[in-house]
Amino acid sequence: MAEDLARIVDAARTRAFVGRAAELDCFDAALAGRAPYRVLFVHGAGGLGKTALVHQFRVRAEAAGHRVVQVDGEDVDGSREGLRTAVSPVRAPVSGAGPVLLVDGYERLAAVDSWVRNELVGSLPAGVVVVLAGRNPPEPPWRTDPGWRAVVECLPMKVLDPVDSERLLEHAGVPDGRRARLAGIGRGHPLTLAMLADAAVSGELPEDLADAPDLVAALATRLVDEAPDDDHALAMALCAHTWLTTQDLVEELLGRRAPEVWAWLETRPWVTRGTYGVYPHDLVREVLDADLRRRSPATYRRVNRALHLHSWTALRSGDEGERRLWAHQKLFLHRRSPLAESFWTMRQRGTGIVTPGCAEHHPAVLEIVERFEGRETADLAARWLAAQPENLSVVPSTAGVDAFALHTMHPADPELVNGDPVIQVALDTVARTAPARPGEQIDIARFFGGAAENQRDPYAVVVGSVSSTLLWTTRPLAWAFVATTDPDFWGPVFRYLALTTELHTEFAGRDYTLYGVDWRRLTPERWFDLLGERELTGETGPAPEHVLLPPPLSRDRFAESLRGALHDLHQPDRLRANALMGSRLATDLDGVSPTRLRATILTGVRHVAHEPRGESAGRVLDRTYVHAARTQEAAAEVLDLPFSTYRRHLARAHERLTDLLWAVEIGEVRLPSGQEVSNE
Repeated sequence: MAEDLARIVDAARTRAFVGRAAELDCFDAALAGRAPYRVLFVHGAGGLGKTALVHQFRVRAEAAGHRVVQVDGEDVDGSREGLRTAVSPVRAPVSGAGPVLLVDGYERLAAVDSWVRNELVGSLPAGVVVVLAGRNPPEPPWRTDPGWRAVVECLPMKVLDPVDSERLLEHAGVPDGRRARLAGIGRGHPLTLAMLADAAVSGELPEDLADAPDLVAALATRLVDEAPDDDHALAMALCAHTWLTTQDLVEELLGRRAPEVWAWLETRPWVTRGTYGVYPHDLVREVLDADLRRRSPATYRRVNRALHLHSWTALRSGDEGERRLWAHQKLFLHRRSPLAESFWTMRQRGTGIVTPGCAEHHPAVLEIVERFEGRETADLAARWLAAQPENLSVVPSTAGVDAFALHTMHPADPELVNGDPVIQVALDTVARTAPARPGEQIDIARFFGGAAENQRDPYAVVVGSVSSTLLWTTRPLAWAFVATTDPDFWGPVFRYLALTTELHTEFAGRDYTLYGVDWRRLTPERWFDLLGERELTGETGPAPEHVLLPPPLSRDRFAESLRGALHDLHQPDRLRANALMGSRLATDLDGVSPTRLRATILTGVRHVAHEPRGESAGRVLDRTYVHAARTQEAAAEVLDLPFSTYRRHLARAHERLTDLLWAVEIGEVRLPSGQEVSNE
């Protein structure tokens, strides 16, 4: 009866088994002696189906007449003697087909791995096939030793594709109309799909993992190892929260323990090592993220804030590669935005990397424009490509270009602007409502799209987002606009991004909608902070009034206000009433304050003093305002200058300081807390 029941169970498991054709073929080849390898290493994160695959190996081996010895690392004594005893039946004489040794849960036998390799496996009969299945990849000697390399085959477990995911759900009794959604939530992870199927058959269909807290809690304990302590748990949360985790990020969060924790993190079976860092399997990421958000909202917010601050610093760095990497990274944090589905689709296709465009990309770009928006628009795009090729970004492909974004920067040649009502409506709005000041620019993302789905193409979403992030956080912009022919798709996106100036026009028989923002009122720093909050809440719509600065100052009003601020430099209450409190000089990621305004002015004074031939200007400013003498006459006396000479020096110093801080105000210059100045 027991044997009959076992056969029934085996048959049911085999009927429900899906996918893994390559792994089964590999095992069959080893059994039949058609392949040189005798040791198969099956490895992958928890819940990917290693045990189910090992079960199929047993069924196939027994059906082919092999004697099978199966060992589970959880059930045996992990010592050498315990394991030797467990596998001893393999050594018994056998006629015909050679024996098969299946070891599941091999990660629990890590302490004796070198003995298994050097003594145990080597002492088994020559015709044996050995399968070692566990969470961790094989240790290097299995792969680097010439002898073992000749007989070892590694079988990393991957997620199921969408077809096999739906087949698994079908076998589990999920009706046809529900399978696609559950397959999307499960991300091809067999254990998750099985648990989702059970939940769907017996109850409500969840929208995402956050809607199934019991399932998340169960998965969190099954998919990942328990963290040794709070610092390791925090590193796991960081890895789940960001697209790519680097040791620098871990160090920023944990300080001196970072090397130790990083060494642990990068060896977890549920992470993959990439070129620039590590990242977890998508399902593990979602489970860890949902679990932390449920258990500890404060820790979740702390991790998000750390990433937010790091990304802002990286986007403002002088390293172009670092800026570009973090423009990609930042996108992934918007998992509750209208862009989320595009990001997941892009992950399934393969991550699109945004690079600067070049002349060889122009024909493919113009072909996309002409195909979706017509010849007239393509002719306009060609003129802008010739005039401003540096403003083209692309997702390149072997065939040419998967997607592109072409920004137009203004002021520009009037010949380029004339005849294009899309650009003209944006410039007319700026001129009528809040004109650009001297030195400020206007960015209009006039052309963008993807080769497959035009402006809804996930790669178009990525290239548009990355190129805009890079421009908007580094250029001296007064305004930015994005023009689209698909407001149904992009309208919710731009409302989430707080680009709520909305304009409409028509060109070449197509309707265009433009979404814009005045960066003088919603500064990039405050915008970035606002999006950091929306990453957590998913809120949308205009920026709250308290986030907006007053209308921008004119150049003359700015100079006048700076003179007043210099006089009130040591009086915070009076500084608070200065018009510069509505400027970038008073703003950072922590908000607006007279302390920040004073610090910016003092940094400007120090910079002027360190310029070539700037020492005298710096000394005059210092003695007049920073370490001020009682009167200007007294300042001239301390500086050992005739009063008329002192006044000339002071006027020139005022002029230089005003020029410098005006460049900071319009975004042309970044003034760090030290004495260096970055020019964009």
